[in-house]
Amino acid sequence: MTKYRWQASALVLVAFMLGCNEFMVVGVLSDIARSLRVTVATAGYLVTIFAVVYAVSTPLITILTNRFGRYPLLMTLMVIFLIGNTWSGFTSSYGWFLLTRMITAAVAGTIESLIIVFANDIAPREKRAMLISWLAAGFSIASVVGVPVGTAISTAYSWHVAFHLISVVSLVTCLVMVGILPRHIKHVSGTIKDQLVLLTDRRIYLGAALILFTAAAMYTYYTYIRPLLTTGLGFGTTALNWLLFVLGIMSILGNRLSGKIAERHGLTTMPRFYVMDIGLLLCLPVAMQSQVAGFGVFLVLTLIIMAVNSPIQVHFLDVAEASYPQSVALASSLNAIFFNIGISVGSATASVMLTRVGLGYLGWGAAVFAVISLVIVIGLNRAIAAKKAAVVVNESK
Repeated sequence: MTKYRWQASALVLVAFMLGCNEFMVVGVLSDIARSLRVTVATAGYLVTIFAVVYAVSTPLITILTNRFGRYPLLMTLMVIFLIGNTWSGFTSSYGWFLLTRMITAAVAGTIESLIIVFANDIAPREKRAMLISWLAAGFSIASVVGVPVGTAISTAYSWHVAFHLISVVSLVTCLVMVGILPRHIKHVSGTIKDQLVLLTDRRIYLGAALILFTAAAMYTYYTYIRPLLTTGLGFGTTALNWLLFVLGIMSILGNRLSGKIAERHGLTTMPRFYVMDIGLLLCLPVAMQSQVAGFGVFLVLTLIIMAVNSPIQVHFLDVAEASYPQSVALASSLNAIFFNIGISVGSATASVMLTRVGLGYLGWGAAVFAVISLVIVIGLNRAIAAKKAAVVVNESK
């Protein structure tokens, strides 16, 4: 059990590292724009392009490398990630910074899918959902610690220094994994066609669509969370770090809630969470008239908007293990792939809305995506129930 805890901690550390790299840009977006001499809206496209590259490269790398051992593949991708992030810290032009972000985005998704594969293999069955929720919490911990610290360092020194700090964390993470992760874990190889058959299952493609539109709902407002807190709600720069810290704490609690839901209820309770999301997002323009009410809405949204994270990840793994064992690695990557497609959709929507209707109405765009998510999750639950009923009928014959 002690060995499992160390292994689990190593995987969470990887998630933390990935979260720092991906999300810290949101916290220092204004500083990056000023340093690289571009507008904030242009800098916002760094989030969009990162997400697009992440979403496109993750399935390609995951499928094409399925024949390789999980451990050497993970370590190779970690080294590439370390090189890309370190290069980010030394860039001084928008073009070069964009290139380095694309390098880290290209491997980050497969790294995330691989640590989920490791988690699925090393965790006792009854602890799997909670470990997966801790991996998601690793990203939230990055928000609590990494993003505010990165923002503070960027304000006091430079955003370049913040990226160098991520490189240090990445190097430490690599060394920890060399000492603690198992060298061999079971996996079933398959051709590209064999792996892609997973995506023809209604339970899978509806789940993927659910993740996409959930992420789009979140990032339609979260891409510009710093301007929303400062320009929109009128908080000062000094308060910003503390506000991001509190939002990060709520995100950790949200991931823990997600793990509990995955253990006890799965996806059946998700529609009520989306109803709450829709109501809060529609009320956001009004709530933004008050600092207390506006920030309160952001707190509750942060707690509940990603409650689907662990239930959908466990759902993907269960379907793959039962029906498509050659596609477990691909199944483990679907959450990351479609979440980042959703980020690109949400952040692009936010950039357009920012110039057309202004900062205060981003919540309405997010509400549209939340409504779509509600429809999808209802359909997904029906598909799961229909499959279970069909299995019962077949077994009774």
